[in-house]
Amino acid sequence: MIKARITVTLKNGVLDPQGKAIEHALSGMGFDGVG
Repeated sequence: MIKARITVTLKNGVLDPQGKAIEHALSGMGFDGVG
């Protein structure tokens, strides 16, 4: 099994509605450490 760790960061003060949607979807699929 391949494991990967991906870190994505944004600049402070940037609103990211698409990122929030992805964060919610991944956490709903059981991915830990999202958000």
